[in-house]
Amino acid sequence: QVQLVESGGGSVQAGGSLRLSCAPSGYTGGPYCMAWFRQVSGKEREEVAWIRSTEWANVADSVKGRFFIFKDSANLTSFLQMNMLKPEDTAMYYCAANFGGVAVCANYKYWGQGTQVTVSS
Repeated sequence: QVQLVESGGGSVQAGGSLRLSCAPSGYTGGPYCMAWFRQVSGKEREEVAWIRSTEWANVADSVKGRFFIFKDSANLTSFLQMNMLKPEDTAMYYCAANFGGVAVCANYKYWGQGTQVTVSS
């Protein structure tokens, strides 16, 4: 059973940076798509970025130019680099993934436990 282990959340002042990481345990390699979502209590979950094992990647327009997604292929770990953070970026951030087969970047089967990001003004 694959599990996603997230780390890197925390509290930062506006304008600061944080890097989130997501590492899959129990998956040794092959096609995948890993994504980052965020959710504020009472609001809809928002997909922030995704990246495929083929290097294709995308970030949401709302964070483009500030957030970057990249991966460490050797460790199958994805990273969300968040720069110039704003108070409105405050949310619980979740890693999600599909592994094997086509590994579409949608309808993710695997989810991490979430990591809180808090940005103060």
